[in-house]
Amino acid sequence: MKEGKYVVLCIDDDADFLDSLRIIIEAEGYIMEAANSAEEGLKRYKEAKPDIILVDLMMEEIDAGTSFVKDVKSLGDAPPIYMLSSVGDNLSISTDYSQLGLNGVLQKPINPDILLSTIRAKLK
Repeated sequence: MKEGKYVVLCIDDDADFLDSLRIIIEAEGYIMEAANSAEEGLKRYKEAKPDIILVDLMMEEIDAGTSFVKDVKSLGDAPPIYMLSSVGDNLSISTDYSQLGLNGVLQKPINPDILLSTIRAKLK
């Protein structure tokens, strides 16, 4: 928490997508921290100490999102982490996302109602 508000870290290499997430997340009263790469995301994670993380599956490298998750988990006591993916539903079927250290997968394009209900449920 920061200034009495929950902090959501969003990591995606699409600046327009991050802008749209910011509108949705901040309108709900959360603070959003953003990063454009897994490397920058790890740095922001250490600085911002977010309450929940949303990370894109494929960024600068195919497995950048899953590598980020492994790095965060290795630091211990990680917050809930959700993968953002344009193949989200298929990923859920073909992969046990909990084995990747994830709390779930959110399908792109993001449905704002599903996103916010997921965040609310994890931050209670």
